[in-house]
Amino acid sequence: MTRVCFVGAPEVNVQYELLSRETARAALSTYEIRQPFANSLAVDTVSVGAAVSLCNDLNWYLVRFVETVLVREPSISDTEWLSRRLAERVRDGEVRPEETKERLAVYGLEDGRLVEPMYVTRRPDGTVPTYDLRDVEETVVVRVSDDEFGR
Repeated sequence: MTRVCFVGAPEVNVQYELLSRETARAALSTYEIRQPFANSLAVDTVSVGAAVSLCNDLNWYLVRFVETVLVREPSISDTEWLSRRLAERVRDGEVRPEETKERLAVYGLEDGRLVEPMYVTRRPDGTVPTYDLRDVEETVVVRVSDDEFGR
């Protein structure tokens, strides 16, 4: 199953905003809702294509209430997420899954919240540089597209 996760902008409650709107609620009604991070809403879909389609269906709400969209496809990585843009490019065949490894946004995880990303490239030995923007409990690795790198 491919998981898509909508992380809310700091000033909004993303679950409230998405589930209080009739069209968004209807689009999400067939899914079991999860909350992997604070102020997030995640659902499992059948594929990267279904995850991207759901994002497209919800786009009006996403641009208003969501800060980050993450997609995790187990056939690409069990532990790392893809950005929405990179997931779209994988779905469209513009990028092969094995070409998604190099550019990363590493988020700190503080009190369950994703905090400021650090943009890095994977080391030649395949490891991810250590997050050093602040002391955090854990990190979340997100593979990003070339044009998102270092935003």
